[in-house]
Amino acid sequence: MIWTMVDGLIVLGYISLILWVGLKDRRLAQGRGKKETLSEFSLADRQMPLWAVIASIIAAETSAGTFLGTPGESFASRNFTYLQLAFGLVLGRIIIAFLFLKPFYKAGVYSIYEYLEIRFGPRTRKLSSGLFLFTRTLASGTRLYIGAILLAVGFRALRGGHGSAEEEWALYAVAISVMTVLTAIYTTLGGIRAVIWTDTIQASLMVFSSVATFFFLLSKIPGGWAGAGEVLGGWDKVPFLDFGPSDWREFLLSKYTVGAAIFGSTFTTLATHGTDQDMVQRMLTAKDVQRSRWSLIVSGIADIPIVFVFSALGILLWVFYQKFPDPSLPVKSNEVFSHFILFGLPPVLRGLVIAGVLATAMGSLSAALNALATSYVRDFHSDTTSVRAARVATLAISGILLVVAIITAGFVVWIPDSRIIPIAIGVFGYTYGGVLGVFLLAMLTRNRGSDRWNGLAVSVSIITVFLLTGPPGIPLPSWVPVLAFPWRILAGTAVTFIGGFCFRTRPGSKSH
Repeated sequence: MIWTMVDGLIVLGYISLILWVGLKDRRLAQGRGKKETLSEFSLADRQMPLWAVIASIIAAETSAGTFLGTPGESFASRNFTYLQLAFGLVLGRIIIAFLFLKPFYKAGVYSIYEYLEIRFGPRTRKLSSGLFLFTRTLASGTRLYIGAILLAVGFRALRGGHGSAEEEWALYAVAISVMTVLTAIYTTLGGIRAVIWTDTIQASLMVFSSVATFFFLLSKIPGGWAGAGEVLGGWDKVPFLDFGPSDWREFLLSKYTVGAAIFGSTFTTLATHGTDQDMVQRMLTAKDVQRSRWSLIVSGIADIPIVFVFSALGILLWVFYQKFPDPSLPVKSNEVFSHFILFGLPPVLRGLVIAGVLATAMGSLSAALNALATSYVRDFHSDTTSVRAARVATLAISGILLVVAIITAGFVVWIPDSRIIPIAIGVFGYTYGGVLGVFLLAMLTRNRGSDRWNGLAVSVSIITVFLLTGPPGIPLPSWVPVLAFPWRILAGTAVTFIGGFCFRTRPGSKSH
Protein backbone atom coordinates (compact mmCIF):
# COMPACT_ATOMS: atom_id res chain seq x y z
CA MET A 1 0.00 0.00 0.00
CA ILE A 2 1.38 3.43 -0.96
CA TRP A 3 -1.11 5.52 0.98
CA THR A 4 -2.72 5.21 4.39
CA MET A 5 -5.40 7.17 6.18
CA VAL A 6 -2.75 8.56 8.53
CA ASP A 7 -0.79 9.92 5.58
CA GLY A 8 -3.92 11.49 4.18
CA LEU A 9 -4.78 13.11 7.51
CA ILE A 10 -1.27 14.56 7.78
CA VAL A 11 -1.48 16.11 4.31
CA LEU A 12 -4.99 17.46 4.93
CA GLY A 13 -3.89 18.80 8.30
CA TYR A 14 -0.95 20.57 6.68
CA ILE A 15 -3.16 22.16 4.02
CA SER A 16 -5.65 23.30 6.65
CA LEU A 17 -2.88 24.78 8.79
CA ILE A 18 -1.42 26.69 5.84
CA LEU A 19 -4.81 28.14 4.90
CA TRP A 20 -5.53 29.12 8.52
CA VAL A 21 -2.15 30.80 9.04
CA GLY A 22 -2.28 32.46 5.62
CA LEU A 23 -5.62 34.09 6.36
CA LYS A 24 -5.15 34.78 10.07
CA ASP A 25 -3.43 38.16 9.81
CA ARG A 26 -6.06 39.46 7.41
CA ARG A 27 -8.87 38.51 9.79
CA LEU A 28 -7.08 40.13 12.72
CA ALA A 29 -6.46 43.30 10.73
CA GLN A 30 -10.11 43.49 9.71
CA GLY A 31 -11.15 42.97 13.33
CA ARG A 32 -9.01 45.92 14.39
CA GLY A 33 -10.44 48.06 11.61
CA LYS A 34 -6.99 48.52 10.12
CA LYS A 35 -6.97 50.04 6.65
CA GLU A 36 -5.09 47.89 4.18
CA THR A 37 -2.48 49.56 1.98
CA LEU A 38 -0.22 48.32 -0.76
CA SER A 39 2.70 48.80 1.63
CA GLU A 40 1.05 46.28 3.94
CA PHE A 41 0.04 43.92 1.11
CA SER A 42 3.47 43.92 -0.57
CA LEU A 43 5.99 44.75 2.19
CA ALA A 44 4.14 44.06 5.47
CA ASP A 45 4.98 47.68 6.32
CA ARG A 46 8.60 46.48 6.71
CA GLN A 47 7.81 44.96 10.10
CA MET A 48 8.59 41.25 9.66
CA PRO A 49 11.00 39.69 12.20
CA LEU A 50 14.42 38.63 11.01
CA TRP A 51 13.98 34.91 11.66
CA ALA A 52 10.77 34.80 9.63
CA VAL A 53 12.39 36.56 6.68
CA ILE A 54 15.28 34.05 6.77
CA ALA A 55 12.85 31.12 6.77
CA SER A 56 10.88 32.68 3.93
CA ILE A 57 13.97 33.08 1.75
CA ILE A 58 14.93 29.45 2.38
CA ALA A 59 11.41 28.29 1.52
CA ALA A 60 11.28 30.35 -1.66
CA GLU A 61 14.58 29.14 -3.10
CA THR A 62 14.14 25.52 -1.99
CA SER A 63 11.44 24.73 -4.49
CA ALA A 64 9.97 21.35 -5.33
CA GLY A 65 12.64 21.30 -8.02
CA THR A 66 15.25 21.17 -5.27
CA PHE A 67 13.28 18.66 -3.20
CA LEU A 68 12.83 16.17 -6.04
CA GLY A 69 15.30 17.38 -8.65
CA THR A 70 18.51 17.54 -6.62
CA PRO A 71 18.28 13.88 -5.50
CA GLY A 72 17.56 13.04 -9.13
CA GLU A 73 20.72 14.83 -10.27
CA SER A 74 22.95 13.11 -7.70
CA PHE A 75 21.24 9.74 -8.29
CA ALA A 76 22.24 10.01 -11.94
CA SER A 77 25.77 11.36 -11.33
CA ARG A 78 26.55 9.69 -7.95
CA ASN A 79 28.56 12.68 -6.76
CA PHE A 80 28.24 15.92 -4.80
CA THR A 81 29.42 18.26 -7.56
CA TYR A 82 26.06 20.08 -7.63
CA LEU A 83 26.99 21.30 -4.13
CA GLN A 84 29.87 23.30 -5.63
CA LEU A 85 27.39 25.92 -6.80
CA ALA A 86 26.98 26.91 -3.14
CA PHE A 87 30.34 28.71 -3.34
CA GLY A 88 28.89 31.23 -5.74
CA LEU A 89 25.60 31.24 -3.88
CA VAL A 90 27.22 32.61 -0.73
CA LEU A 91 29.64 34.96 -2.52
CA GLY A 92 26.84 36.42 -4.61
CA ARG A 93 24.70 37.05 -1.53
CA ILE A 94 27.49 38.95 0.21
CA ILE A 95 27.83 41.22 -2.82
CA ILE A 96 24.06 41.79 -2.93
CA ALA A 97 23.92 42.52 0.81
CA PHE A 98 26.43 45.34 0.60
CA LEU A 99 25.80 46.68 -2.91
CA PHE A 100 22.10 46.28 -3.72
CA LEU A 101 20.02 46.45 -0.55
CA LYS A 102 20.98 49.90 0.76
CA PRO A 103 19.96 51.72 -2.46
CA PHE A 104 16.61 49.89 -2.42
CA TYR A 105 15.91 50.89 1.19
CA LYS A 106 17.13 54.44 0.61
CA ALA A 107 14.83 54.86 -2.39
CA GLY A 108 11.87 53.38 -0.47
CA VAL A 109 10.81 51.21 -3.41
CA TYR A 110 8.05 48.61 -3.50
CA SER A 111 9.13 47.20 -6.84
CA ILE A 112 12.93 47.16 -7.17
CA TYR A 113 12.57 48.30 -10.79
CA GLU A 114 11.41 51.68 -9.50
CA TYR A 115 15.06 52.25 -8.61
CA LEU A 116 16.01 51.99 -12.28
CA GLU A 117 13.64 54.82 -13.15
CA ILE A 118 15.29 56.99 -10.48
CA ARG A 119 18.71 56.17 -11.93
CA PHE A 120 17.95 56.08 -15.67
CA GLY A 121 14.31 56.70 -16.57
CA PRO A 122 10.95 55.00 -17.22
CA ARG A 123 12.01 52.95 -20.27
CA THR A 124 14.66 51.02 -18.37
CA ARG A 125 12.29 50.45 -15.46
CA LYS A 126 9.50 49.05 -17.63
CA LEU A 127 11.87 46.93 -19.71
CA SER A 128 13.47 45.33 -16.65
CA SER A 129 10.16 44.80 -14.89
CA GLY A 130 8.66 43.35 -18.06
CA LEU A 131 11.53 40.89 -18.40
CA PHE A 132 11.05 39.88 -14.77
CA LEU A 133 7.32 39.36 -15.28
CA PHE A 134 7.90 37.26 -18.39
CA THR A 135 10.80 35.19 -17.05
CA ARG A 136 9.42 34.61 -13.57
CA THR A 137 6.08 33.54 -15.03
CA LEU A 138 7.78 30.92 -17.18
CA ALA A 139 10.13 29.76 -14.42
CA SER A 140 7.49 29.57 -11.68
CA GLY A 141 5.04 27.85 -13.99
CA THR A 142 7.72 25.34 -14.92
CA ARG A 143 8.48 24.60 -11.27
CA LEU A 144 4.83 24.32 -10.32
CA TYR A 145 4.35 21.04 -12.13
CA ILE A 146 7.11 19.35 -10.08
CA GLY A 147 4.96 19.02 -6.98
CA ALA A 148 2.60 16.80 -8.99
CA ILE A 149 5.27 14.19 -9.77
CA LEU A 150 4.39 12.19 -6.64
CA LEU A 151 0.80 11.81 -7.79
CA ALA A 152 1.85 10.71 -11.26
CA VAL A 153 4.27 8.10 -9.91
CA GLY A 154 1.65 6.75 -7.51
CA PHE A 155 -1.00 6.57 -10.20
CA ARG A 156 1.39 4.68 -12.47
CA ALA A 157 2.13 2.18 -9.70
CA LEU A 158 -1.55 1.56 -8.99
CA ARG A 159 -2.12 0.86 -12.67
CA GLY A 160 0.76 -1.58 -12.72
CA GLY A 161 2.60 0.42 -15.37
CA HIS A 162 2.45 3.52 -17.50
CA GLY A 163 -0.92 4.78 -18.56
CA SER A 164 -1.34 6.69 -21.78
CA ALA A 165 0.44 10.01 -22.12
CA GLU A 166 -2.94 11.71 -22.16
CA GLU A 167 -3.92 10.10 -18.83
CA GLU A 168 -0.67 11.12 -17.15
CA TRP A 169 -0.99 14.66 -18.46
CA ALA A 170 -4.56 14.87 -17.17
CA LEU A 171 -3.38 13.66 -13.75
CA TYR A 172 -0.71 16.34 -13.64
CA ALA A 173 -3.29 18.94 -14.63
CA VAL A 174 -5.60 18.02 -11.75
CA ALA A 175 -2.82 18.04 -9.14
CA ILE A 176 -1.38 21.31 -10.41
CA SER A 177 -4.82 22.93 -10.39
CA VAL A 178 -5.46 21.95 -6.77
CA MET A 179 -2.10 23.35 -5.59
CA THR A 180 -2.58 26.56 -7.54
CA VAL A 181 -6.10 27.23 -6.26
CA LEU A 182 -5.17 26.62 -2.62
CA THR A 183 -2.09 28.82 -2.82
CA ALA A 184 -3.89 31.58 -4.71
CA ILE A 185 -6.55 31.80 -1.99
CA TYR A 186 -4.26 32.69 0.91
CA THR A 187 -1.84 34.72 -1.21
CA THR A 188 -4.60 36.85 -2.72
CA LEU A 189 -6.26 37.58 0.60
CA GLY A 190 -3.30 37.61 2.97
CA GLY A 191 -0.58 39.33 0.93
CA ILE A 192 3.12 39.15 1.80
CA ARG A 193 2.44 38.47 5.50
CA ALA A 194 0.61 35.31 4.55
CA VAL A 195 3.47 34.38 2.23
CA ILE A 196 6.16 34.81 4.89
CA TRP A 197 4.33 33.14 7.78
CA THR A 198 3.32 30.16 5.66
CA ASP A 199 6.85 30.01 4.23
CA THR A 200 8.15 29.69 7.79
CA ILE A 201 6.01 26.60 8.34
CA GLN A 202 6.91 25.25 4.92
CA ALA A 203 10.66 25.69 5.46
CA SER A 204 10.46 23.93 8.82
CA LEU A 205 8.51 21.01 7.38
CA MET A 206 10.82 20.74 4.38
CA VAL A 207 13.97 20.60 6.53
CA PHE A 208 12.48 18.16 9.05
CA SER A 209 11.06 15.76 6.46
CA SER A 210 14.22 15.70 4.33
CA VAL A 211 16.52 15.11 7.32
CA ALA A 212 14.21 12.40 8.68
CA THR A 213 14.20 10.71 5.28
CA PHE A 214 17.99 10.88 5.12
CA PHE A 215 18.40 9.03 8.43
CA PHE A 216 15.65 6.53 7.60
CA LEU A 217 17.26 5.70 4.27
CA LEU A 218 20.65 5.41 5.93
CA SER A 219 19.20 2.94 8.45
CA LYS A 220 17.97 0.71 5.62
CA ILE A 221 21.38 0.41 3.98
CA PRO A 222 23.46 -2.43 5.49
CA GLY A 223 26.36 -0.86 7.35
CA GLY A 224 24.84 2.63 7.20
CA TRP A 225 27.12 5.40 5.94
CA ALA A 226 30.20 3.15 5.88
CA GLY A 227 28.29 0.43 4.07
CA ALA A 228 27.12 2.89 1.44
CA GLY A 229 30.72 3.99 1.00
CA GLU A 230 31.76 0.41 0.30
CA VAL A 231 29.18 0.09 -2.50
CA LEU A 232 30.47 3.35 -3.98
CA GLY A 233 34.08 2.18 -3.81
CA GLY A 234 34.81 4.47 -0.87
CA TRP A 235 33.44 7.90 -0.02
CA ASP A 236 36.78 9.37 -1.00
CA LYS A 237 35.95 8.27 -4.55
CA VAL A 238 32.75 10.33 -4.58
CA PRO A 239 33.77 13.76 -5.91
CA PHE A 240 32.79 17.01 -4.22
CA LEU A 241 34.87 19.15 -6.58
CA ASP A 242 35.16 18.99 -10.33
CA PHE A 243 37.65 21.32 -11.98
CA GLY A 244 36.27 20.42 -15.37
CA PRO A 245 37.99 19.48 -18.63
CA SER A 246 41.09 21.31 -19.77
CA ASP A 247 39.60 22.13 -23.17
CA TRP A 248 37.94 25.52 -22.80
CA ARG A 249 34.97 24.60 -24.99
CA GLU A 250 34.18 21.53 -22.94
CA PHE A 251 34.78 23.58 -19.79
CA LEU A 252 32.04 26.05 -20.75
CA LEU A 253 29.71 23.15 -21.48
CA SER A 254 30.20 21.73 -17.97
CA LYS A 255 27.41 22.55 -15.51
CA TYR A 256 28.89 21.59 -12.15
CA THR A 257 32.53 22.62 -11.93
CA VAL A 258 34.55 24.85 -9.61
CA GLY A 259 34.74 27.48 -12.34
CA ALA A 260 30.98 27.39 -12.87
CA ALA A 261 30.53 27.70 -9.10
CA ILE A 262 32.86 30.64 -8.53
CA PHE A 263 31.98 32.66 -11.63
CA GLY A 264 28.78 31.35 -13.15
CA SER A 265 26.95 30.67 -9.89
CA THR A 266 28.00 34.01 -8.39
CA PHE A 267 26.49 35.96 -11.27
CA THR A 268 23.44 33.71 -11.30
CA THR A 269 22.92 34.48 -7.61
CA LEU A 270 23.40 38.21 -8.22
CA ALA A 271 20.59 38.00 -10.76
CA THR A 272 18.17 35.67 -8.98
CA HIS A 273 18.60 37.22 -5.51
CA GLY A 274 19.49 40.82 -6.35
CA THR A 275 17.43 41.75 -9.42
CA ASP A 276 14.45 39.42 -9.02
CA GLN A 277 11.47 41.00 -7.28
CA ASP A 278 10.41 37.61 -5.95
CA MET A 279 13.51 37.26 -3.77
CA VAL A 280 14.26 40.90 -2.96
CA GLN A 281 10.70 41.72 -1.93
CA ARG A 282 10.82 39.45 1.10
CA MET A 283 14.18 40.99 2.12
CA LEU A 284 12.53 44.42 1.98
CA THR A 285 9.97 43.32 4.58
CA ALA A 286 12.72 43.43 7.23
CA LYS A 287 12.73 46.52 9.49
CA ASP A 288 16.01 47.96 8.20
CA VAL A 289 18.85 47.29 5.80
CA GLN A 290 21.02 45.61 8.47
CA ARG A 291 18.37 42.99 9.20
CA SER A 292 17.77 42.57 5.49
CA ARG A 293 21.48 41.86 4.94
CA TRP A 294 21.56 39.30 7.73
CA SER A 295 18.48 37.53 6.37
CA LEU A 296 20.15 37.11 2.99
CA ILE A 297 23.55 35.96 4.23
CA VAL A 298 22.30 33.61 6.95
CA SER A 299 19.81 31.94 4.60
CA GLY A 300 22.66 31.40 2.13
CA ILE A 301 24.81 29.68 4.73
CA ALA A 302 21.83 27.53 5.73
CA ASP A 303 21.43 26.43 2.13
CA ILE A 304 24.74 24.55 2.19
CA PRO A 305 23.69 21.73 4.57
CA ILE A 306 20.24 21.65 2.96
CA VAL A 307 21.67 21.03 -0.51
CA PHE A 308 24.12 18.51 0.97
CA VAL A 309 21.25 16.50 2.44
CA PHE A 310 19.33 16.47 -0.85
CA SER A 311 22.45 15.51 -2.80
CA ALA A 312 23.26 12.76 -0.30
CA LEU A 313 19.70 11.44 -0.60
CA GLY A 314 20.21 10.85 -4.32
CA ILE A 315 23.49 9.00 -3.79
CA LEU A 316 22.06 6.90 -0.97
CA LEU A 317 19.05 6.06 -3.12
CA TRP A 318 21.39 4.70 -5.80
CA VAL A 319 23.14 2.57 -3.16
CA PHE A 320 19.82 1.38 -1.73
CA TYR A 321 18.54 0.18 -5.08
CA GLN A 322 21.85 -1.54 -5.79
CA LYS A 323 21.33 -3.52 -2.59
CA PHE A 324 17.59 -3.98 -3.08
CA PRO A 325 16.79 -3.91 -6.82
CA ASP A 326 13.29 -2.78 -7.71
CA PRO A 327 11.99 -3.75 -11.16
CA SER A 328 9.36 -1.00 -10.96
CA LEU A 329 11.93 1.76 -10.39
CA PRO A 330 11.19 4.66 -12.76
CA VAL A 331 13.50 5.19 -15.72
CA LYS A 332 13.61 8.96 -15.16
CA SER A 333 16.08 9.91 -12.45
CA ASN A 334 13.88 12.81 -11.36
CA GLU A 335 11.13 10.34 -10.38
CA VAL A 336 13.28 8.01 -8.27
CA PHE A 337 12.91 9.96 -5.03
CA SER A 338 9.15 10.18 -5.55
CA HIS A 339 9.08 6.41 -6.02
CA PHE A 340 10.97 5.88 -2.78
CA ILE A 341 8.71 8.28 -0.89
CA LEU A 342 5.63 6.33 -1.96
CA PHE A 343 6.98 2.79 -1.67
CA GLY A 344 9.99 2.97 0.65
CA LEU A 345 8.88 5.21 3.51
CA PRO A 346 6.67 4.07 6.39
CA PRO A 347 3.32 5.69 7.18
CA VAL A 348 3.52 9.04 8.99
CA LEU A 349 6.98 9.79 7.60
CA ARG A 350 5.56 9.29 4.12
CA GLY A 351 2.74 11.72 4.90
CA LEU A 352 5.19 14.29 6.28
CA VAL A 353 7.43 14.06 3.22
CA ILE A 354 4.49 14.35 0.82
CA ALA A 355 3.38 17.41 2.78
CA GLY A 356 6.99 18.65 2.52
CA VAL A 357 6.88 18.39 -1.26
CA LEU A 358 3.60 20.29 -1.31
CA ALA A 359 5.16 22.84 1.06
CA THR A 360 8.06 23.58 -1.26
CA ALA A 361 5.80 23.84 -4.29
CA MET A 362 3.26 26.09 -2.59
CA GLY A 363 5.92 28.23 -0.88
CA SER A 364 7.65 29.05 -4.15
CA LEU A 365 4.33 29.71 -5.85
CA SER A 366 2.93 32.04 -3.19
CA ALA A 367 6.06 34.21 -3.19
CA ALA A 368 6.08 34.42 -6.97
CA LEU A 369 2.40 35.42 -7.09
CA ASN A 370 2.84 38.28 -4.64
CA ALA A 371 6.00 39.55 -6.32
CA LEU A 372 4.55 39.38 -9.82
CA ALA A 373 1.40 41.21 -8.70
CA THR A 374 3.44 43.90 -6.94
CA SER A 375 5.65 44.52 -9.96
CA TYR A 376 2.68 44.68 -12.30
CA VAL A 377 0.79 47.20 -10.16
CA ARG A 378 3.78 49.41 -9.36
CA ASP A 379 5.35 49.38 -12.81
CA PHE A 380 2.44 49.10 -15.24
CA HIS A 381 -0.96 49.73 -13.62
CA SER A 382 -2.62 53.14 -13.72
CA ASP A 383 -3.22 53.14 -9.94
CA THR A 384 0.12 52.23 -8.37
CA THR A 385 -1.30 52.09 -4.82
CA SER A 386 -4.34 49.91 -5.43
CA VAL A 387 -4.61 46.81 -3.23
CA ARG A 388 -7.63 45.70 -5.26
CA ALA A 389 -5.56 45.79 -8.44
CA ALA A 390 -2.85 43.73 -6.71
CA ARG A 391 -5.42 41.10 -5.73
CA VAL A 392 -6.92 40.93 -9.20
CA ALA A 393 -3.42 40.66 -10.64
CA THR A 394 -2.62 37.81 -8.22
CA LEU A 395 -5.63 35.85 -9.44
CA ALA A 396 -4.89 36.52 -13.10
CA ILE A 397 -1.25 35.53 -12.73
CA SER A 398 -2.32 32.35 -10.92
CA GLY A 399 -4.26 31.37 -14.01
CA ILE A 400 -1.32 32.09 -16.30
CA LEU A 401 1.07 30.06 -14.13
CA LEU A 402 -1.41 27.21 -14.12
CA VAL A 403 -1.41 27.13 -17.92
CA VAL A 404 2.39 27.25 -18.08
CA ALA A 405 2.67 24.41 -15.54
CA ILE A 406 0.25 22.18 -17.42
CA ILE A 407 2.12 22.79 -20.69
CA THR A 408 5.40 21.98 -18.89
CA ALA A 409 3.94 18.75 -17.56
CA GLY A 410 2.97 17.79 -21.11
CA PHE A 411 6.52 18.49 -22.24
CA VAL A 412 7.91 16.18 -19.53
CA VAL A 413 5.36 13.43 -20.26
CA TRP A 414 6.12 13.35 -23.97
CA ILE A 415 9.90 13.83 -23.65
CA PRO A 416 11.00 11.17 -21.11
CA ASP A 417 14.68 12.19 -21.01
CA SER A 418 13.99 15.69 -19.67
CA ARG A 419 15.55 16.61 -16.29
CA ILE A 420 14.18 19.04 -13.71
CA ILE A 421 17.08 21.26 -12.63
CA PRO A 422 18.18 22.48 -16.09
CA ILE A 423 14.56 23.19 -17.03
CA ALA A 424 13.64 25.04 -13.84
CA ILE A 425 16.84 27.09 -13.57
CA GLY A 426 17.95 27.43 -17.18
CA VAL A 427 15.08 29.67 -18.26
CA PHE A 428 16.55 32.54 -16.22
CA GLY A 429 19.77 32.47 -18.20
CA TYR A 430 18.36 34.11 -21.30
CA THR A 431 17.00 37.32 -19.79
CA TYR A 432 18.35 37.87 -16.28
CA GLY A 433 21.86 38.67 -17.47
CA GLY A 434 20.46 41.71 -19.24
CA VAL A 435 18.57 42.86 -16.13
CA LEU A 436 21.62 42.31 -13.91
CA GLY A 437 23.82 44.26 -16.33
CA VAL A 438 21.49 47.26 -16.06
CA PHE A 439 21.43 47.12 -12.25
CA LEU A 440 25.23 46.92 -12.12
CA LEU A 441 25.46 49.92 -14.43
CA ALA A 442 23.15 51.80 -12.06
CA MET A 443 25.06 50.90 -8.91
CA LEU A 444 28.69 50.79 -10.04
CA THR A 445 28.71 53.94 -12.18
CA ARG A 446 27.48 57.49 -11.76
CA ASN A 447 26.96 58.63 -15.34
CA ARG A 448 27.07 55.55 -17.58
CA GLY A 449 24.00 53.95 -19.09
CA SER A 450 21.20 55.65 -20.99
CA ASP A 451 17.46 55.23 -20.63
CA ARG A 452 17.27 55.49 -24.41
CA TRP A 453 19.94 52.89 -25.20
CA ASN A 454 19.85 50.44 -22.28
CA GLY A 455 17.13 48.53 -24.09
CA LEU A 456 19.43 47.99 -27.06
CA ALA A 457 22.18 46.63 -24.80
CA VAL A 458 19.73 44.25 -23.14
CA SER A 459 18.35 43.09 -26.50
CA VAL A 460 21.84 42.35 -27.83
CA SER A 461 22.53 40.47 -24.60
CA ILE A 462 19.48 38.22 -24.98
CA ILE A 463 20.30 37.45 -28.61
CA THR A 464 23.92 36.72 -27.73
CA VAL A 465 23.01 34.29 -24.95
CA PHE A 466 20.47 32.59 -27.20
CA LEU A 467 23.14 32.00 -29.83
CA LEU A 468 25.66 30.83 -27.23
CA THR A 469 23.31 28.05 -26.12
CA GLY A 470 23.79 26.35 -29.48
CA PRO A 471 20.19 26.51 -30.74
CA PRO A 472 19.36 23.71 -33.20
CA GLY A 473 19.07 24.70 -36.82
CA ILE A 474 21.35 27.74 -36.51
CA PRO A 475 24.88 27.01 -37.77
CA LEU A 476 27.59 28.81 -35.81
CA PRO A 477 31.30 29.30 -36.57
CA SER A 478 33.53 26.70 -34.96
CA TRP A 479 35.15 29.32 -32.73
CA VAL A 480 31.86 30.28 -31.03
CA PRO A 481 31.53 28.53 -27.64
CA VAL A 482 28.36 26.86 -26.37
CA LEU A 483 27.47 27.66 -22.76
CA ALA A 484 25.93 25.47 -20.07
CA PHE A 485 23.24 27.19 -17.98
CA PRO A 486 25.51 28.39 -15.09
CA TRP A 487 27.47 30.56 -17.56
CA ARG A 488 24.59 32.22 -19.41
CA ILE A 489 23.82 35.01 -16.94
CA LEU A 490 27.51 35.91 -16.71
CA ALA A 491 27.68 36.24 -20.51
CA GLY A 492 24.47 38.27 -20.69
CA THR A 493 25.59 40.57 -17.89
CA ALA A 494 28.93 41.26 -19.57
CA VAL A 495 27.31 42.13 -22.90
CA THR A 496 24.74 44.46 -21.29
CA PHE A 497 27.22 46.19 -19.00
CA ILE A 498 29.77 46.81 -21.78
CA GLY A 499 27.08 47.93 -24.22
CA GLY A 500 25.36 50.22 -21.73
CA PHE A 501 28.67 51.67 -20.58
CA CYS A 502 29.19 53.12 -24.06
CA PHE A 503 26.38 55.65 -23.44
CA ARG A 504 26.16 58.45 -20.90
CA THR A 505 23.29 58.94 -18.49
CA ARG A 506 21.07 61.84 -19.50
CA PRO A 507 21.58 65.10 -17.55
CA GLY A 508 19.30 65.52 -14.55
CA SER A 509 18.90 61.85 -13.66
CA LYS A 510 19.64 60.79 -10.10
CA SER A 511 22.43 58.47 -9.06
CA HIS A 512 22.49 56.37 -5.92
